[in-house]
Amino acid sequence: MAAANVRDVAALAGVSVGTVSNVLNQSKHVSPATSQRVLAAIDELGFIRNDAARQLRVGQSRTVGFMVLDVSNPFFTDIARGVEDTLTQFNRSLLLGNSGEDAGRELGYLDLFEEQRVSGLLITPVGDVLPRLERLRSRGSPVVLVDRHENADSFSSVSVDDRLGGRLAAEHLLDTGRTSLAFLGGPASILQVADRAGGARDALASRGAAPLRVLEFDAMRAEAGRQGAEQLLALPTEERPDAVFAANDLIALGVLQGLTHAGVRVPDDIAIIGYDDISFVADAAIPISSIRQPAWEMGRAATELLMAEIDDPGARDYRHVVFQPELVVRESTVGGGASQAG
Repeated sequence: MAAANVRDVAALAGVSVGTVSNVLNQSKHVSPATSQRVLAAIDELGFIRNDAARQLRVGQSRTVGFMVLDVSNPFFTDIARGVEDTLTQFNRSLLLGNSGEDAGRELGYLDLFEEQRVSGLLITPVGDVLPRLERLRSRGSPVVLVDRHENADSFSSVSVDDRLGGRLAAEHLLDTGRTSLAFLGGPASILQVADRAGGARDALASRGAAPLRVLEFDAMRAEAGRQGAEQLLALPTEERPDAVFAANDLIALGVLQGLTHAGVRVPDDIAIIGYDDISFVADAAIPISSIRQPAWEMGRAATELLMAEIDDPGARDYRHVVFQPELVVRESTVGGGASQAG
């Protein structure tokens, strides 16, 4: 049996094809009684809307693309949850891409999003893709940057004040009596990493403390933290830092694993603070202090900015929403079972 089409629905409901289309698009121009007849016909015939065909006709889908930096990091999955929860309110669906901090992979996903004619794009950029994003927008798909601030006012953005976050982390370590800090992060080309390290340097300079030791890795994952722990432990004891500021919580977890495996006492010998405040750090063998980012709220705010641009495609009033980070103190920096937000 051939699948029912929109004409079949119209014939059974006794309405025009245009009326069926209005019901499918949730138009307010159809009376409740007529809508009920159309919906009953859809149900009886088992009609399934061919959204791909509709997309070809109107030149755009009801799908929003979201390119995350690293889907293995719970921080980005929490942002994605905020995006998806908000999109449901606008009757939109989510197409998720994971760049994995790889610029080449990022370009491949941008090609895919363009082929799918996404109605809009949320992205945490890795490479220099702003010209590509400009092209995407010129073809009718607005773009909002997520976890990235854009000073040129060419795109709306949602971010956290990472420089302040880096400063909070370093000041906390100094306040607990630490004197030598190491920063473990991904490539400095990632703006968030550079800002967090910059904030830590600001704090050290204002206190007249020793310069920040920086260890840079290709990716911001737990393996980088374990490698960093090995490198720190290979230093002569007198050169070894007494505190580690990890650019994200995955690195912090790896550092904790590496240090405790080597018999180093945390925080007695070396204190550790991470960034993002993902759920895993509170449940670690030694709960890890962190700088909290409001991930779900960032996803919601970014989606609302994007939908505003989709609804008003001619607008060029780009907005930048900046959330404030929050220090969360746990045993990895103070010991004794303490846990508090500050």
